[in-house]
Amino acid sequence: MGSLPLPLALAARLLPVALLASAGWALAAGPSAATPNAEDKSTQKQTSDASSAPSASAAVKTFTASPAPCGGIQVATIKSLVPGAKTAGQEITSTDKAVRRTCSWNALKGFDYRWLDVSYEIKESDAAAEKAYKDRVADKSGGGAVPGVGDSAYSVVNLSTEDKQETREGVVIVRASNALVVVTYNGSDFETKKAPATDEINKGAIKAAKDATAALKGARKS
Repeated sequence: MGSLPLPLALAARLLPVALLASAGWALAAGPSAATPNAEDKSTQKQTSDASSAPSASAAVKTFTASPAPCGGIQVATIKSLVPGAKTAGQEITSTDKAVRRTCSWNALKGFDYRWLDVSYEIKESDAAAEKAYKDRVADKSGGGAVPGVGDSAYSVVNLSTEDKQETREGVVIVRASNALVVVTYNGSDFETKKAPATDEINKGAIKAAKDATAALKGARKS
């Protein structure tokens, strides 16, 4: 048999290669090539679950809103600290009640004047509240820690004099989780021009702070 012409011989050698290439494409593109094994499926699911899960480091807010501030101090405490005051109190206007609310009580009985107020501030996290607490304490040096109130508490009493009239004021700052509670209590005697004793003002402010901190339970996140 004579040899094939060159074009036919070349075509004969390339035909098996073309057939194998076609078969290989069919195997690669067939159903089995598109199906991942069980391990691949498991890995994909874990990746998907991990990406959709909430961040474990996201801050959890114990308190989401302030309680009604005028209900934060017990009636008996108000009557004791501010004789003659209306126990309902007066809420002070706030630009954002979700993060800060304040209520005050005041009265003049005879020549004795007393003022009491409580403020609630809700922060985004415990860390933010802790920073705010430390900043407040740093601004009011000369006081001391108050054990057993919130996560941390601080009390300070100062005496001021204006036109020979003395006024003594106590401030208690409390941090409870992501909330700050600030109580201010002061007094003056307009007859003697003297101020109440330090112990009276300090104990009164701490008593009010304990009431106000206990009232936070109603604002706890459910």
